[in-house]
Formats: sequence, structure tokens, C-alpha cells
Amino acid sequence: MILRPETDDLAAYLGADEVIDHQHPELRRLAAELATPEAAFHHVRDQVAHSADAGAYSGAFRASEVLAARNAICHGKSHLLAALLRAQGLPAGLCYQRLEDGEGGFVLHALNAVHLDGRWSRLDARGNREGVDTRYDLERERLAWPVRPEFGERDYPGVFTAPPAPLLRALARAVPGRSGYGHLPAELPGEPEPGPVGSGLPTPSPAGPGSSSA
Repeated sequence: MILRPETDDLAAYLGADEVIDHQHPELRRLAAELATPEAAFHHVRDQVAHSADAGAYSGAFRASEVLAARNAICHGKSHLLAALLRAQGLPAGLCYQRLEDGEGGFVLHALNAVHLDGRWSRLDARGNREGVDTRYDLERERLAWPVRPEFGERDYPGVFTAPPAPLLRALARAVPGRSGYGHLPAELPGEPEPGPVGSGLPTPSPAGPGSSSA
């Protein structure tokens, strides 16, 4: 899909804030130790457990807290990967998908985009399990959940410098030890619904195999 950065100023995708806090000394130490974006991706994917897979929910979403907990949902993991990439001097942002939750509703999934070789490429460090095989691949996306528009799922084209404020407030409501995604919005706040093909309005991405869990 064609990604749409919030700004053409790549410096905006290098900044530190309260969530992507890559000035934290442990984050900077790890980023230097890992040295490459591929190693950073593999660390977040493989060494930080996805809460749902682990059966334990840390509630962590700030990058430094996710690093300390070694456990987070996709949002926390995407914040950590963005922080590590930025600490390595690479512009990195946040991307989102609306996915079916398996219970008749939707859940908002988070992933990343990194600017390398003159273009943005999406990466998904959610963590692998049966039926999920995410890879570091700048040429062909290897995401956890290719969207299925026929089920109302969608890719959001935006590349965000930081989590949107309503999403950040929702993440702050997480209770450590409480399972599930009930505190999250079902879709990206402020994004219009895609229009039908030929309407001149945004349309969904092509269909692909999806999942009912973020």
C-alpha cells in the first residue's frame, strides 16, 4: 500500500517524547548493542513477549517500560521498536490496522514504518506464533495480519510520529494483569471510513489472510 507520512520532515520521526522515550539510557545502550535495524526488529519480535501469547498483561506502553517488562501488546512493542530505531538514527513511525476481534467487533493493531533506502517500509514486530510469521523484509511486507476488507478490516495509510492522543489516553487505562483489549478503540480516531471503489474516496487494501487477534 502507499503510505502517507504525517510530514515530509524526517527529523520529526527521530524525536523523543513521553512514549517513544529513546533518550532513556537503557534504550540507548540496547540500540547501540543491537547496531542494526534488523537486529532491533528481531529483539522486539522475539525477546519481548506479546501479552496475549504469554497469558500475562503488563499494561506497559512507554518504550522504556516495555523494555523493562519484556511484555506488552502490539502498541507497546511498536513504541519500543520505534524508540530503538530512532536511537540508531533511523526515522521510524507508527502505523495501524483495524482487525476483526473474533467477537463481532474490531481491535486496533499497531505496527511500524521505517525510512530506509529512500522510502518507507512497514514492519510488524508483534511476535510470531502458530499462524503468524512476521519477518524483517523491506521489499515485501511480512506482517502479522494482512487485512481482509470483506470483513471490514482495513489498513490505515498514515505514518504517525506519535500515538494519536485518544489512543494514548486509552493505552493509559490499561490495568496490569487484566487481559484483553477492552480499553482500546476499535478503530483509529479521526480517520474517515473508506468509500466504495470508484467513489473517489479512500478504498481498502487488497484482501489477504487475517486474524481475529492483535
